[in-house]
Amino acid sequence: MTAATHPTTVVGVQTLAVRPVRLPIDPERLDLIVAVALTVAAQLEVWLGNGNHADHNRALAAAVSVIATASVAVRRRWPLAVGVGVGWAFALQAGLAGDPQIIAASVGWLCALYALTAWTSTRRFTLGTGLLLLSFGADTAGPHGFGGSSAAFFTIATLVVMLLVRRVLGDRERRVALAERERDLAAREAVVAERARIARELHDVVAHSVSVMVVQAQAGPRLLAEPNGLRDTFNSIEATGREALVELRRLLGVLRGGEEHAATAPQPGLGSLETLLGQVREAGLRVDLRIEGEPVPLPAGVDLSAYRIVQEALTNTLKHAGRAEAEVIVRYDAAAVEVEILDNGVGPHTRANGGGHGLVGMRERVALYGGLLEAGSRNGHGFTVRARLPLAVG
Repeated sequence: MTAATHPTTVVGVQTLAVRPVRLPIDPERLDLIVAVALTVAAQLEVWLGNGNHADHNRALAAAVSVIATASVAVRRRWPLAVGVGVGWAFALQAGLAGDPQIIAASVGWLCALYALTAWTSTRRFTLGTGLLLLSFGADTAGPHGFGGSSAAFFTIATLVVMLLVRRVLGDRERRVALAERERDLAAREAVVAERARIARELHDVVAHSVSVMVVQAQAGPRLLAEPNGLRDTFNSIEATGREALVELRRLLGVLRGGEEHAATAPQPGLGSLETLLGQVREAGLRVDLRIEGEPVPLPAGVDLSAYRIVQEALTNTLKHAGRAEAEVIVRYDAAAVEVEILDNGVGPHTRANGGGHGLVGMRERVALYGGLLEAGSRNGHGFTVRARLPLAVG
């Protein structure tokens, strides 16, 4: 095949750079349908046509046309063999007998070139391109071949277009691969964040409830002589345990099937502090609540985080402060809500090193909303936790 006999070939190859349309059909099945249609069209054109191909060897034209059109059905499976085989078949035909200009066969040739360009490795593409260049030389050397500057221009143009198409397709594949990696990374980060959130919730629920029950159980022996007090203690232990079970069921619902399958009980917030403080008082810690500023509606996440920080701080006081008193201060302003938990405990202050999960969970909750957390001893006389949570991010 030569430049003189195929003036539209280069334009046809350039159209291959257009992004293919995704069809709801298996690609190999589509190739088979196209191959059958092209084969029928090419044979009709060879045997019934009256164009330039009428003066050529019809049997040879029919054979080469079958190679070019039928190979479309297997071009995805063997792109190197199809691209090189069809190219050499056209080149030998054009060099030995001239180009019959069968349009359907030329379409098959373009499909073969695309297969070689798009679906081969770099090594196979280089090998196939080299063999095609040799076929162009064979075309030129034949008795009916067309040499000179036109043949050189056709060869160079075809090679350049193939390289451009391969570059465009390669860039698109790299962008798709990058997008997939970014999507996978985002999914993994979301899983890690969700696991951290659930771990914080489990820690807050279990640590607080179990700590309250342990402290109350420790007081049991001292209350044996006071049946009424002992009954109240066991009632409180039972209520705390039931509340912990409700929270655990809700979190297990999240783990099994997402938020929509979780229990529908409302999340606790600062409005539930009196209930929380009642539990803590029943466990033996005297705690007071002070509200500063005018309470304002809080975003659900901020409200829950503030409540959990107070809960964790009081749990730590129960566990570490010994005989102590505590105070919870909630401050509202237009931009943020602040919670401060102070105690005057004299127990070990291992809380200050941040080695436990409680302070880690507090820092994560505060960092999630761009807030500030301060936690440390009060000059050797207790412990302070202060958290400020903005009402708006940014």
